[in-house]
Amino acid sequence: MLTQILVVLAVLVAVFVIVVATRPADFCVRRSAAVAAPAAAVFAQVNDFRKWTAWNPWEKVDPAMKLTYSGPASGAGASYAWEGNNQVGAGRMTITESRPSDLIRIKLEFLKPFASICATEFTFKPEGQQTTVTWSMAGRKNFVTKAIHMFMNMDKMIGGQFEKGLADMRVAAEAAK
Repeated sequence: MLTQILVVLAVLVAVFVIVVATRPADFCVRRSAAVAAPAAAVFAQVNDFRKWTAWNPWEKVDPAMKLTYSGPASGAGASYAWEGNNQVGAGRMTITESRPSDLIRIKLEFLKPFASICATEFTFKPEGQQTTVTWSMAGRKNFVTKAIHMFMNMDKMIGGQFEKGLADMRVAAEAAK
């Protein structure tokens, strides 16, 4: 009887390992919003990390989060580090490319609770009297992350935060135009 239980358990573990191993390693979360402001005003909200306080959803999750800025005030090379509670963890963002009113690329490094690196991108597309801003984050999942994501929907979890952030960014950019 014990042998049968162990065999069944071993088969279940093997099936789980195979299923996790065959899951896609790449992920991308993307959300967009229309902002009634010129692309330059929306771009300015992202290009300067000090302006993120007005719209960054994770700063609202942990208002006591410790923030550190380094490098130039804005644009390529500007860096922002945070250390917060267990919901926001710790990490660093560095702007790697900044094309005015068009594109901002950011290297996003998570240090806690899990170390990982993601590519984050903001694009700005003028459309008449408004600008469509798109916020995306892409990266690769290791085996453990793939297993966790079998039970958590990252797109819904992160996407919801992106939606909140974009809504607050809309308010900040429209007020600054």
